[in-house]
Amino acid sequence: MHPDGTYLKEAADVSLEIPQDVTDAVHDVLSDVRADGDDAIRKFTRRWDEVDREDLRVSEAEIEAAREDLTEDERETIDHTIANVRRFHEEQRDHIQSFEKEFQDGVYLGQRIVPIETAGVYVPGGRHPLVAAPAMSIVPATIAGVDRVVACAPPQSDGTIQSAQLYAMDSAGADEVYVAGGAQAIGGMAYGTETIPSVDKIAGPGNVFTTEAKRQVYGHVGIDFLAGPTEVLIVADDTVDPGLVATDLLAQAEHDPNSRPVLIDLDEDHARAVMEAVDDQLPGLRTEEVARESWAENGEVLIVPDRETAVEAANEYAMEHLQLMVDSPRDLVDGLRNYGSLFIGEHSPVVFGDKAVGTNHSLPTLEVSRYSGGIWVGTYLKTLTHQEATAEGAAEVAEWAARICELEGTHGHQLSAEARLRDE
Repeated sequence: MHPDGTYLKEAADVSLEIPQDVTDAVHDVLSDVRADGDDAIRKFTRRWDEVDREDLRVSEAEIEAAREDLTEDERETIDHTIANVRRFHEEQRDHIQSFEKEFQDGVYLGQRIVPIETAGVYVPGGRHPLVAAPAMSIVPATIAGVDRVVACAPPQSDGTIQSAQLYAMDSAGADEVYVAGGAQAIGGMAYGTETIPSVDKIAGPGNVFTTEAKRQVYGHVGIDFLAGPTEVLIVADDTVDPGLVATDLLAQAEHDPNSRPVLIDLDEDHARAVMEAVDDQLPGLRTEEVARESWAENGEVLIVPDRETAVEAANEYAMEHLQLMVDSPRDLVDGLRNYGSLFIGEHSPVVFGDKAVGTNHSLPTLEVSRYSGGIWVGTYLKTLTHQEATAEGAAEVAEWAARICELEGTHGHQLSAEARLRDE
């Protein structure tokens, strides 16, 4: 990864390239959903979820049942995360401004910040149904002012959505919730069915089939971004307990066998102590099997000679989560520019951003952070420009516009501009 670093542990290169068999399978699913609507959703739900459910929309009775299924403490925990996410994204919205200004005499230019009308949010099930995920995708849409927020999630074996997820989806502000998972859910929200409405933009994480479905429907609808399995890059030095670094690496490794836990260390002895701590802690994890495979196959440890090299290497990795576990971590921040979200200091683990603190955990992976951030309130907003000119202002602009048109050979444009020239 970096010419001035030395690997103690290195993994194979990874990319967001989707296997052809997945691409073909998703194409077939989307084609069926577009042609057959609800019947296709039901067919694929029977095939892959082994659930036969006639009504795709979650009823108020089901939402209330999910609420009653949770204890007061469980509801309070979910509500606390939603409240924190709401506060942070409200602050984001307050810092996105419309404006209008007279840029030259008689010429007024400006922009309006306008929400999209409908948003579709996918909430994944999988190995660990993520209870914080609804807050991360739905709350920013409600803060943006989206008129209609539609949410989809896969069913459990009994045909219902997991109670904590359903409660969180409703509490976060979803207007409608549907039982549909995977590529068929993305197709339903993109093209619309008899039951599931079509939306303007689809957001939210998912597996490789969901990601590929988002890629294939992009253009017909907007999407947030494409993402792969979760990643964490920790920059550490010998001022931080190696066991704590190991704990934070394994916290992300447990997500998926394809998760990427990476350590950049400024001290080789410290790095080796971290690796020993990882080995020591793995047997105590209830998610040991997944975490062990992730660390074995995708874990990396890079030794660098100084902090400047650490920053350069972190920017090259451009990973989803970037955690600074070093002395004076704030001193590194200005040099860092490629990451999904930044966690500054040993008291700011990724789990806080993932679950509770209020920043968004739907973030770019696989170097997508080189050109994009994660879900934020702006994901659901459009920046629309406008212009207005007086007769005098138009005459000034017209001369220059007509000259550009003449250079281009766009004669119709030129005539349109010249029609605004004032008679001398």
